[in-house]
Order: sequence, then C-alpha cells, then structure tokens
Amino acid sequence: MKLTHIALCAAPLLLAACAPTVNETNQSADPETPETETVEPAESAGRPAWTKGAMVAAADPRAVEAGLKILGEGGNAVDAAIAVHAVLGLVEPQSSGIGGGAFMVYYDYEADELTVLDGRETAPAAADENLFLQDGEVLPYVAAWQSGRSVGVPAMPRLYATAHEMFGKAEWASVFQPAIELATDGFEVTPRLGGLLSNERLRAAMRLDDDPVSAAYFYPDGKPLAVGTVRDNPEYAATLTALAKDGPDSFYTGANAEAIIAAVTAEPLPGAMTVQDLADYRVKLRPAVCGQHDEIRICSAPPPSSGAITQNMIFGLYNRSLPSDGDLAEEDVLMAWVEAQRLAYADRDHYVGDADYVKVPTEDLIDPAYLDARAAQGGLLDGTPQPGDPGEVLGRGPMIGMWGRDMTDETPGTTHLSIIDQYGNAVSMTATVESAFGNSRMVNGYLLNNELTDFSREPRVNNQIVANAPAGGKRPRSSMSPTMVFDENGDLLMVTGSPGGNSIVAYVSKTLLGVLEWGLTAQEAINLPNVIARGRTVGVEIDVPKGQQWADTLSAMGYVVEERTGENSGLHTIVVRGSYLEGGADPRREGVAKALAE
Repeated sequence: MKLTHIALCAAPLLLAACAPTVNETNQSADPETPETETVEPAESAGRPAWTKGAMVAAADPRAVEAGLKILGEGGNAVDAAIAVHAVLGLVEPQSSGIGGGAFMVYYDYEADELTVLDGRETAPAAADENLFLQDGEVLPYVAAWQSGRSVGVPAMPRLYATAHEMFGKAEWASVFQPAIELATDGFEVTPRLGGLLSNERLRAAMRLDDDPVSAAYFYPDGKPLAVGTVRDNPEYAATLTALAKDGPDSFYTGANAEAIIAAVTAEPLPGAMTVQDLADYRVKLRPAVCGQHDEIRICSAPPPSSGAITQNMIFGLYNRSLPSDGDLAEEDVLMAWVEAQRLAYADRDHYVGDADYVKVPTEDLIDPAYLDARAAQGGLLDGTPQPGDPGEVLGRGPMIGMWGRDMTDETPGTTHLSIIDQYGNAVSMTATVESAFGNSRMVNGYLLNNELTDFSREPRVNNQIVANAPAGGKRPRSSMSPTMVFDENGDLLMVTGSPGGNSIVAYVSKTLLGVLEWGLTAQEAINLPNVIARGRTVGVEIDVPKGQQWADTLSAMGYVVEERTGENSGLHTIVVRGSYLEGGADPRREGVAKALAE
C-alpha cells in the first residue's frame, strides 16, 4: 500500500502550504531546536533507547503544561495523562471530568505491547431495558439527559488508579498537584467555557443554572461566568487531595459516594444507583484490536468502543473504493471516503454494543474478505445504507437478524488527549461526561455524567432487542476512538483521537486518511473540513477553507448534503516523523500540541 495515494501538495485537496508551521499548536520535537534540559530516557536492555522526544496534545494549554511538568520530572505517559485530565476536569468541565469515564489505549515501548483500559461508565445493577421508557413511551432526549436515570457509575478515579498501578512511574500523589494548585488558586474562564455557559439555547435545555449547587458555581449572582473571570474550586481541590492521599476508595466509598447517590436519586426522574454500584466498579482490561493494511497497522479500543471496528473499516473500505487506474480526482477521494463512512456506520449501528453482554462480530467486520464484499456495496449516493452480514459473507451463517437496527445519537461532551513520552511510551485517551456539562448535577466540585443516554433509549425495534439496549451493569456503546498506528516495522507512527459524539468516527478517520493517505502534516489533516456520513445525509463543515467546495462537489455528485457550521471536533494528533515528533491541535477548540523542551 502506498501511504500517499494522492499527493496533496500538488492536488486539488490542498488546504495550505505543505511545510508545517512550528508553533504551540503544531510543534515538532526536533533535536535541532533544543530549549532546556530534560530527563534522558534510560537505555533499555531489550530495545534501543527512544530518542525522538516527547509531546503532549490536549484541549487546554494549562492541561498540556501539567502533563509536560510531570514528564519533565521523570514521569511517563500514563502519569502525564492523569495530570492532564485532572486539569481538564477543572478548566473544561463541559467536556469531561472525574464524574465521567474514558477509554485509554497505552503503548509500552520497552515491552512493545498495547493495552486498552476500558473505563466506560456502567448502568446500575437495577437498570433494565426499560430504563428510558415512561408509561410505555420513550423519554425525549432532553428529559432523559437531565434525569437521574442517565447517570452511569463514574469511572475516571478507578481508571487513574488502575493505569498508574500497572504502568505509572511518578509518585501517585504528584500527578494531582497541578490540578490541585489550579483549583485552589483559581483558573481563568476561557471563551469556549464562557460561551457555553451563556448560550441561551443550552441553558434552556439543561438544569445547570437551576440546580442550587451547580448554579452557585457556574452562575454566581445568577449570571454566567464571564470570559476572563478567575474561578477557584476548593471542593474539587479537596476531592483530588483525598484521591491523592487515600486512592480511589476515597471516591467510591464513604461521604463522596453518599453524595453521588444523593444527587443521582434526586428529582427529576431519580436514578437507581446505589453505593454498592459505586463500590463494585472496576476498569476492564481489553486487548487492543488492530487491522493490518499492507504496511501499516491501525489499533484502537474494542467494543463497547466503536474505535477499532470503524477506523479499520473506513480505512480499508476507502482503499477498496478508489478507482484502480489513472490519477485520482477530488471527486474520487471524497466519494470513497463518504461511502466508506456510510457502510462502516451502518454496521457499527447494528452490531456494536457491550461485548460482555452481546455477541459483537469484531474480527469479522474488519476481515479483508468482508471488506472486499462490503466495498462492492458502495455507490449508494442518495440511498440509505443498510448493515451488511459478515457471517453470510464469511460462510459462518447469517447474523444480521441477531439485533434490531439502532440509530442512537451521542452528544459531544467529550475530550481527547494524545501523549508520547521521553521513553517511547504513548497514551491515546478519549474521556467524556457525554453531553455538555454532563447531567448538570454537581458533587464535591465535579459534574456527574449522563452517559447512559448512549444506550438506545428505544430498546426494541419491531419487538427485537437492539445490541445497545440498556441492562444492569452494562456499558453503553461509544463512538470514542482513541487510536494508534504502527508502521511496516512495527514502530509507533501516529497517536490520534477526538471528541464529538457519534461524529468522532468521521473526525478520527479524517486524520488517518489525511496523514497516511493524503500526505498531510498532522495540523493540515486536522484543519481539513469535517465530513460526516452516517445514514442518508452527508454533513459537510462549510465554515472552514475548502468546506463549501466539498459540499458543492458532493451535492453535484448526487448526495443529500447538510451544510454544517460550528463543528465540535477536538482532534489531537502526534505523528512520528523520523527523528522527531510532529503535533497538531484542533483550531475548533482551545488546545495545543507542545513538545517537551530538550
């Protein structure tokens, strides 16, 4: 496979000059531009020492600096990820926090091993398929979102502890210090946080300014926090201090657990979570699922994440859908990408759920023989794509009838961080509280999630259960796609991921194709217009360069195009370029990619 099917430096898809801009949002850890001394990686007995530098890419500069501080003190990628996310939970509470969950993909350089830590929130033991039904009717999304029924058992503190116990290098307490200090001293409210708090449409939907606790924090004197305001959060500092001192039991038992249950079981529509549900929560270790694409291997999280299935399907289907002869035109590339997305989304919507509860044909969906057959079903244009049947294609018997069709929407209250440390280890972690500001219920300085609305609120279609129906202890399906790519030698090549609800699948595929197929830098790939092809309609971001042109092109080809603005991607990507690291951060949010100074 050629990694540059289309050389965008000389092709119509060109967005900007091909030379990367070296700045805080697209910075190279190039040994020719040292700044200050850093920790030297130790020589490994099994593998050569990593000499390509270290980098952190995340959604807020203060979080990135926290991660770099931990790396500079000798910590590794897991230590830095905890520090970064603890800060994000403070300064970006609309997207994630310790009241939510995450999928973490960790690459151990010395062992040359990948591990997926499934920190997805779970439904309370008492939940069943009728979780979001009332009087036999499906609850509307907003009612479900703001109800106590939507809160899943939080996962982040247990994920922090599990990852650190397995892989961490720094002292446990030290990784929380940057967030504790910032919560104590106060942080400046950014335009994105301030804008969401003052968004009248969002305020009308959520209860953030109605609940006395969250209203006092986010709407002092009845007014939303203004951009530039310095906001402290002593309760969050105290929660993290207890976590640093006593570990995750300080969160999952005792006074904090009782406060969570009090919030969840409050009106409207109280949830059924118990202190036992909290005490029982555990992170699940899952093998990463990788797809081989000639010279490269794409690896991501397995179900209940959609990452491994969708990213490998889209990449494989894209390559199978391109014309085999002649030069590629812009229309060829766009159509191949759109059709690959539509087919992958259709299969994902039908088959993916919590594999501990339902049979998910993960390996079959990314099998090359199935992708060959599935690609032949493209070219639907204005039709509605239907799920395929990998069992029938692969001679294992039809399996499409196992589940009803599910088109659950997931909203974009999520964040992503990518890290490569000075030892060669890497973390790709996507974390979430589901919708903006989660469930609007605030406990001890942090917000609870509304993750259970990622289940299908309608559990049956034509009286047939869907794979992603609610159940006690089950983890809802996720679009989160924390992804790593390895080259033909098995060496780490790329770390990427994004927030964005069900659009995450499309966003992340853009960076994979942009870097690996279209010859772009990390930043150029991120800057490309977002194109989301789930179902009959193709959404195209038109308020960025090339966006309107792409929308017009796809419309002229016969697609039903929805022109979109204000896309909510938050891509953070690191690419290994020979002897240095190249980073990119999504300009649609407030993040940066920054190298550890040498």
